[in-house]
Amino acid sequence: VQLQASGGGSVQAGGSLRLSCAASGLDLSRNRYHMGWFRQAPGKEREFVTAIRSGGRTHFADFVEGRFTISRDDAKNTMYLQMNNLKPEDTAIYYCTARNGLRVGYEYSSKGTYNYWGQGTQVTVSS
Repeated sequence: VQLQASGGGSVQAGGSLRLSCAASGLDLSRNRYHMGWFRQAPGKEREFVTAIRSGGRTHFADFVEGRFTISRDDAKNTMYLQMNNLKPEDTAIYYCTARNGLRVGYEYSSKGTYNYWGQGTQVTVSS
């Protein structure tokens, strides 16, 4: 199983980026995988950003404030994160993650609830 995150880069404040997470070795739709994005800034804990359940319901951290959109294309086994109006405090490594939705006890904002993690993609926002 592999999650491959891509799309990170360097932008100025107010700019946009679109991250992708391609999954291989698992069938997102068959096992109803829930998916999410976390991020980790230097010297800080990894924190929840957003999640999308197998049925499409979404969750966001408060700091997103309507700037990000999460989506998924199960036919392509891929998840996306559209980030608009980026701020310097959004600078971090962004990790995609997935959890088998057939398991009970899903807590979307908890790192420990997820089975699989990608390698991360760097997002840098300059002021």
